[in-house]
Amino acid sequence: MKKLSFKLNKEAFTKLFKVKWLKRLDRYIIAKFLGTYFFAIALIISIAVVFDINENIDRFINNKAPVKAIIFDYYLNFIPYYTNLFSPLFVFIAVIFFTSKLAENSEIIAMFSTGMSFKRLMRPYMISAAIISLVTFYLGTEVIPTGSVTRLKFEEMYKKKKSVDFVRNIQLEVDTGVIAYMERYEDYNKTGYRFSLDKFEDHKLVSHLTARRITYDSTSTHRWIIKDYMIREMRGMKEYITQGESIDSIIKMEPQDFLIRRGQQETMTSPALSEYIEKQKQRGFANIKEFQVEYHRRIATSFAAFILTTIGLSLSSRKVKGGMGLHLGIGLALSFSYILFQTISATFAINASVPPAIAVWIPNILYLFIAIYLYRKAPK
Repeated sequence: MKKLSFKLNKEAFTKLFKVKWLKRLDRYIIAKFLGTYFFAIALIISIAVVFDINENIDRFINNKAPVKAIIFDYYLNFIPYYTNLFSPLFVFIAVIFFTSKLAENSEIIAMFSTGMSFKRLMRPYMISAAIISLVTFYLGTEVIPTGSVTRLKFEEMYKKKKSVDFVRNIQLEVDTGVIAYMERYEDYNKTGYRFSLDKFEDHKLVSHLTARRITYDSTSTHRWIIKDYMIREMRGMKEYITQGESIDSIIKMEPQDFLIRRGQQETMTSPALSEYIEKQKQRGFANIKEFQVEYHRRIATSFAAFILTTIGLSLSSRKVKGGMGLHLGIGLALSFSYILFQTISATFAINASVPPAIAVWIPNILYLFIAIYLYRKAPK
């Protein structure tokens, strides 16, 4: 009796696990989708690397860039950066390429003839899009920012030889009620000129420090050496003046808080980027739109995989006379227009008064409507 009970339970257990959520067709489509996606990445990025080498080989030679640095510091970080940047293009190419082939071979017609709905057909596509979206988000928020530090440093040393080493008219709140101002800061000697530090209590000025120059001590955090200074302190109706040649002071600001380098936002992970934006907002620093655009762009680009997959599937699932060539042409035009529109909307956010979060999501919202329209027109 015990043996029979065990046998029945074993059969029920086996039967239960034979019912898999992912069918063979789902696994087949996911493998084709991801395989074509990574093949497109390998093909296009290989071409991009060849063109980049051809364009910059003279600069590398003239600036005496080491071969090891070219390979490991530059191109090893170049590849994931541009892979993530053009991920929407690769998604479109992957979906349209292999789905058009399925449609051309009448495989999609065979699927529909078994009673499968278009919504059911979308399941493996959406699973693939979710995998790509998660990978894209992780690369964009954690992996690529770390590599971008090395890549941008290499570009400054051996490729472009240009970097921002000074800034003018700096004004920021370094602490509650404490406002710092510098007319000019030069990074090569870590020195700021015509410095002032105002302290307010209950909206009243209680201390005003002016100095001819101020130098950052890189051996200690927030430590500044103030030279040729004068301090005016207001206590009631009296004013006290203190002067001196040099004094050490702890001021809660660092050069990277106001010396924004080219591509600096690309070198920060998303948590660090969010913290930096909040800190600069509290300090009243206005030039942070590029950082806000980068933060929201990483999220928007990840969600784009679902929208572009829907568009690609809806376009290429119908068998047409033009075949794969027509689908690829339409798909490439749409994917390039998406990337172009994304760049334009980011420019509006930086140079105009459009909020960064809205500007970055405008392409996704517009293409979502296109996806819904094409989904309704797709063969059922």
